[in-house]
Amino acid sequence: MDAIRWEGNTLYLLDQTKLPVTEAWISYTDYRPVADAIRTMVVRGAPAIGVTAAYAYCLAALAGEDLGEARAVLASSRPTAVNLFWALERMANRAEDCGGDPAVLVEEAKAIHAEDVAMCKAMGAYGAAVVPEHARILTHCNAGALATGGYGTALGVIRAAHELGKVEMVYADETRPLLQGARLTAYELVHDHIPATLIADNMAASLMAKGKIDLVVVGCDRMAANGDFANKIGTYSVAVNAHHHGVPFYVALPCSTIDLTLPDGSGIPIEERDKDEVRTLYGVQTAPAQVEVYNPAFDVTPHSLVTGIITEKGVIYPPFKENLSKLFG
Repeated sequence: MDAIRWEGNTLYLLDQTKLPVTEAWISYTDYRPVADAIRTMVVRGAPAIGVTAAYAYCLAALAGEDLGEARAVLASSRPTAVNLFWALERMANRAEDCGGDPAVLVEEAKAIHAEDVAMCKAMGAYGAAVVPEHARILTHCNAGALATGGYGTALGVIRAAHELGKVEMVYADETRPLLQGARLTAYELVHDHIPATLIADNMAASLMAKGKIDLVVVGCDRMAANGDFANKIGTYSVAVNAHHHGVPFYVALPCSTIDLTLPDGSGIPIEERDKDEVRTLYGVQTAPAQVEVYNPAFDVTPHSLVTGIITEKGVIYPPFKENLSKLFG
């Protein structure tokens, strides 16, 4: 399964706002609509945003446009996922080296894409080793093939564990307000014939209390140097509940998601999105139009609630600051 394709100097994105009902691909030859696609979550997930931005940068080069302006427009699309800025910086450095040669830049973007898939498969293999036999796993939001270049981070771990016959059930939080767990994670699990049960976000603690969750695995949009990390809103609640019930809590991410310039999670910028995402559900009003809304897209989970960090170089355990620096500093 993939959500990003590059064919004939054209970028194609699977419109994730229409899943799981409709599988529609949108073509792009201009970087500006790609920035809008990132902003409106046609494409989403930190690694996927980075790959998409790299290809969008190529569209600007192919059109002979100002690459500095293209970088700025793309960088302004979403603030939290550090992969966006990492990919644009890598593309800008390559452009400086090659004089903005579009052919060279396309190869660089393809390399970013391929590396992301390889990193996901590596972390899947490392992560599968921490999954117990007959595991009942909880995950939040979507950190699968749709959120990456392919295969997935948290779902990559689940996919690899399933291939080893270790997964009894995956519980997917629906993930309000945009239902990425219900629309996307459930879609991926069903597609790959992985045993799956969809639950509302407020059901996770109840399952833990009944001893029905053996492990939690989530993705990440930005991790600070000490292991604090931002992920989809609601992740912090899952981590608190897991800690209270003694359930191991893992976060899976590639090196491109680690921001060692931030000492802790307090410096991670948190995107706030349109209030009507909470007041409505697929065009149906579910709350008074006049009611005030607080709608952060992410929250920050402190490293003290994390059992381990699954990366493409292995599983990292506390002390996280020291061990993250050893591997990625």
